[in-house]
Amino acid sequence: QVHVVESGGGLVQPGGSLRLSCAASGFTSPFVMSWVRQAPGQGLEWGSDIVFSGRQTLYDDSGQGRFTISRDHAKNTVYLQMNSLKPEDTAVYYCVKKVDNYFSGYFEIWGQGTLVTVSS
Repeated sequence: QVHVVESGGGLVQPGGSLRLSCAASGFTSPFVMSWVRQAPGQGLEWGSDIVFSGRQTLYDDSGQGRFTISRDHAKNTVYLQMNSLKPEDTAVYYCVKKVDNYFSGYFEIWGQGTLVTVSS
């Protein structure tokens, strides 16, 4: 059974940085991993994708240039490095495994989420 577990959330000041981690286990085939966030009172917002090899990534406009998604196969972990954080980045961040190794695949397994709060 596949599990994904996020960590690394917390309180950070505007302009600061934070790195989220997502540990995956139990998988038997390659897959895309995504980061999806939900701001307070808002709907889910997709942020970024990375293919299994790590060679291809996608970002939404809000994270482009500020966020970097990467993965470490030795640790079965995907990271989201977030720089120049803004108050509007405040949200619960979810790591989501897609059903296959294509960006077009649907979301299959969700982590429990980790809260990021950007505030002075």
